[in-house]
Amino acid sequence: MKVTVVGAGNVGATCANVIAHNELANEVILLDIKEGIAEGKSLDIWQTAPINLYDTRVKGSTNDYAATAGSDVVVITSGLPRKPGMSRDDLIATNAGIVKSVTENIIKYSPNTIIIVVSNPLDVMTYCAYLNSGLDSKKVFGMAGILDTARYRAFLAEALNCSPKDIQAILMGGHGDTMVPLPRYTTVSGIPVTELISADKLEAIVQRTKVGGGELVNLMGTSAWYAPGAAAAQMVEAIVRDQKRIYPVCAWLQGEYGMKDIYLGVPVKLGKNGIEEIIELHLNDAEKLLLTNSATAVKEVMSVLDNM
Repeated sequence: MKVTVVGAGNVGATCANVIAHNELANEVILLDIKEGIAEGKSLDIWQTAPINLYDTRVKGSTNDYAATAGSDVVVITSGLPRKPGMSRDDLIATNAGIVKSVTENIIKYSPNTIIIVVSNPLDVMTYCAYLNSGLDSKKVFGMAGILDTARYRAFLAEALNCSPKDIQAILMGGHGDTMVPLPRYTTVSGIPVTELISADKLEAIVQRTKVGGGELVNLMGTSAWYAPGAAAAQMVEAIVRDQKRIYPVCAWLQGEYGMKDIYLGVPVKLGKNGIEEIIELHLNDAEKLLLTNSATAVKEVMSVLDNM
């Protein structure tokens, strides 16, 4: 089993590190465009193997996609953060160019791979990878819901003073302020969360979740990496171990939830073939409205790419 992570920044390196530590593959390739960065971080990760007792071999490469040949799964984290004065459209144009190039090079050497996109803006970059991969949409999807749900569950665990292991939740929609946490589908060891916390406290947690990424940027001056990297690695695990896990994933909808030709966060079953099933929940009218509003926002961003 071989896994490639493209982009050796904080998120990519963290993802590769978690994959190696959990022995999800025989070989992990970390690739970056900056000379020596991937090689250095890979060597550092590999040198923890005798300490943490794992066998996964981690190798770095500077822009040599031949090293990625035969990858079973590829995680794309490449892209630039939004800089002061940069418009949304500028960010999309820049990162779409990067993701397009990465996808085409990956497919050249691993035509049957499964692609997980982490690059931002997440929904439109997943769409970009799909357009340029030629793969079935079940093999191209984005990581967002697992991260957003993890934040939601972490905040709930704090508020309830309980273990995050016992909290199960689902979250849908786009990766951003319009995401749709679903308290009705949130439980603590099977107990509906609404029986354990007041409505106003729960709503405050939902709102904090929606701006969870921004909270971290305000604190650190840069985007998060531990949780995003671990979330992407968890998706890799579900695929390489054929776990059939149910996760919220940015997936290509073709009629599900009444939506068509859009990448949007929905619950899916993840296994060795990628997305093996898109699960349609029975949403109430209020939840449907929130999801529709989120989809409208995502479509606007996708249209920017379409019109370039």
